Amino acid sequence: MISPVLPKEGTLAAPRKRGRLKVFLGMSPGVGKTYEMLRAARRRKVEGADVVVGVVETHGRKETSSLLRGLEVMARKPITYRERTLLEFDIDAAIARRPDLLLVDEYAHSNAPGSRHPKRWQDVEEILAAGIDVWTTLNVQHLESLSDVVLRIIGVRQRESVPDSALSRADDIELVDITPEELRKRLAEGKVYVPETARLASDNFFKLENLTALRELALRRAAQTVDDQLTARLREQGTAGPWAAGERILVMVTGDAMAAPLVRTGRRLSDMMMNAQWTVAHVDRPSASRHVVSAAGKLSDALKLAEQLGARTAVLSGDDVVRAVLDYAHSNHVTQIVLSKGRDSRLSEWLGRSLAAELLRQAQGIAIHIITDGADTVPEGHREAALRIRGGWRGYAVGVLCVAVATGLALVLDRMFERVDLGVIYLTAVLAAGAIYGLRPALVAATVAFLTYNFLFLQPQFSFAIGSPTDVLTLLVFWGVALTTGALAGRVREQARAAQRRASAVSALLAASQSLSGIGDRNEAARILAEQTSAAAGSGAVVLLPLEGELALVAGSPLKPDLDAETMAAARWAWEKGEPAGFGTGTLPRVRWTFQPLQGVRNRVGVAGIESAALSTGSDEEKLALALMDQGAVAVERADLAGQALETETLRRTDRFRDALMNSVSHDLRTPLSTVLGASTTLIELGSKLKPSVREDLLLSIREEAERLSRYVGDLLDMTRLEGGGLNIRTDWIDVRDVLNAAAKRVGRRLGDRKLVRDFPDRLSLVMIDQGLLEQALVNILENAITYSPDGSAIELAAYEDRGAVVISIEDEGKGIPTNELERVFDKFRRMEAPSDRTKGAGLGLAISKGFIEAMNGRIAATSPIAEGRGTRILIRLPKAIATHPNLL
Repeated sequence: MISPVLPKEGTLAAPRKRGRLKVFLGMSPGVGKTYEMLRAARRRKVEGADVVVGVVETHGRKETSSLLRGLEVMARKPITYRERTLLEFDIDAAIARRPDLLLVDEYAHSNAPGSRHPKRWQDVEEILAAGIDVWTTLNVQHLESLSDVVLRIIGVRQRESVPDSALSRADDIELVDITPEELRKRLAEGKVYVPETARLASDNFFKLENLTALRELALRRAAQTVDDQLTARLREQGTAGPWAAGERILVMVTGDAMAAPLVRTGRRLSDMMMNAQWTVAHVDRPSASRHVVSAAGKLSDALKLAEQLGARTAVLSGDDVVRAVLDYAHSNHVTQIVLSKGRDSRLSEWLGRSLAAELLRQAQGIAIHIITDGADTVPEGHREAALRIRGGWRGYAVGVLCVAVATGLALVLDRMFERVDLGVIYLTAVLAAGAIYGLRPALVAATVAFLTYNFLFLQPQFSFAIGSPTDVLTLLVFWGVALTTGALAGRVREQARAAQRRASAVSALLAASQSLSGIGDRNEAARILAEQTSAAAGSGAVVLLPLEGELALVAGSPLKPDLDAETMAAARWAWEKGEPAGFGTGTLPRVRWTFQPLQGVRNRVGVAGIESAALSTGSDEEKLALALMDQGAVAVERADLAGQALETETLRRTDRFRDALMNSVSHDLRTPLSTVLGASTTLIELGSKLKPSVREDLLLSIREEAERLSRYVGDLLDMTRLEGGGLNIRTDWIDVRDVLNAAAKRVGRRLGDRKLVRDFPDRLSLVMIDQGLLEQALVNILENAITYSPDGSAIELAAYEDRGAVVISIEDEGKGIPTNELERVFDKFRRMEAPSDRTKGAGLGLAISKGFIEAMNGRIAATSPIAEGRGTRILIRLPKAIATHPNLL
């Protein structure tokens, strides 16, 4: 009987097309899953589809092998493991081939060590992500959530499993079903296994009761899938119905052997409640003993399993476990709580103080599911703690030593004084043992103290016989004090250790935050991240960032290692897929490094790696390292954004410079050329007919416009030298007065009716400058003053010195510069009036002057107005090589 399951429809298309997955589900081997898959594939090939067999296991069955004829079968990839060559499915070849449909048998298969992924279902996920349709086969006993149920049915735990979430993502599920009797008949006929294997299988796995139970699981799973898909479709269509949307399940786990079974139970319960939302949580008690490595590992594995099975995960915090669980349940509208019975003492159960009993009493309106298991479920941490207690004799020895010291002191005081309350001395010894080493050493110390006190000081002396009922009370007091002080001291000590661990983590995060906050370079941020992560993990750490389209190693601590090709493949996987890769993950687990993607606020910015086995799964060190990676990712992203902003600003300024240059060239080159062309044409055509005065005026116009054009071209060349870094500075000891006079002489003909006033001292210190650059800067400033000052006004050229510099001042009596323009007056192409005014130049003179002065380590500034709301003063400060003594000024 073959029952197709409704495919999922009506879902929105993903931005990147994902391939469709069809699973042929059966109750056990031999029901004909592969056979039916190949028959359906041959029909698709006849219909014109490109069908390729990626991997199919025929197990020597002739009927199945015959169906492979006419189908393209891919070669398998050889993988060497322990001097053996194993053949596995070739993912890269399948993606490169890109058929319409790819057949990948045995969905739950475990790949050979050294493969990219440990499990074949992970290979299928990668194929689907590449947009290729996949058909595969699966036996129901390999579903992760059913592994505990299957264990109870057949007595063997399945080593190969598939997360339920992977099956839930299937677009089609086809149930391949035959009756248990028919399957056993096929087994006897040798159509499933060879005869000898078939006999063993018939007596073990293929028992009639086993097959019946497995068939029921397969039918239930198929029916559940149909129901889920039907419900989803009705919801999309807005059809009203009795949905179980209000059910929310909370599964509580600890670091014991029941953690994984509890997670699987939660998944099955969610399935029975129409895919109800479910969460797996753990309560972290700040006052509890620190988790040992194995317990933390079991807890972390359980949380990872929960995520694989489709659950949310949460870590709660609080010393009152019941209150923490109920607060979370009420705030998240939980209707079902699943937990294990635990190993509470009979006294706790009798008094109703166990976790299950407390939840049953306090949970109002919440169903409580208590899961029991016959196996030993003592938390690993308890076992190791017990071993430490049995092996750690120091606390007991110190307790006995405290009693010995108390005994010596009691003997001395007993001889010196007649009436001394010696019991207080022994009580002090018990208190000391409890405060230092906790409960058990305190109990031992209390017992030894009572026996010693009774033997040496109570009647009858030198006998362990109890002579008075009050002596029994003394023993009970000793034990009560030991219990109280030991428990309190242990709790305070563990709280102090927990606080110290948290303080250390906060300090590390604060130090990392301070180091990374001011970093503007991505490589420097990567270096700091590698150092901080290495310190937190206690091993090597690396950071890889994208560079020119490829992932490159940019930082490592303590040293920058050489990463081989397989390690780089794991790093690239983490970068491209945004998920962990390498040691301890589902991708390339044989690599020595574990790589985590660095996810910033907006984008993925790189990959960080930690050497294998450096961190225990779920440990505080792992949490700290992951937190540091998150901070480092944000810092690298911030540095990237700063670099992009700088590039954007540079491009913007370049565009603005180009636009201004084009506008200036279009006007300031064309205008003088037009004047020269017009005047020269007039002279050529009408030269003899023109009056001498007119001819002279035309020649002067030609000279003035040619000089103007020469200045403009010179300004452009100077600005090009400044922008391109090609300025060649030749310094010498120069008297600034000589340069000022030379600059004044060059602009003398352009003064017109203006008056140039010189104000120089008789003596002026020499400065180390480039005379040519300073002279050109002064000429530009003087020409600017001439341009913007009216006829008949005065331009003052002055120089003076202070202790550290020679100062040049150039003042004009023009209308001045608006206050809001002073900061931009030295910008390129900055003019105070419209560019159509042909007397004002290109707006490069002051920008060039500023570049020349600063190239000689000088400073230039402008002030305006200087008198009666008018005038501009340009100050140039040229530093001295040696400061002048005040008495010499």
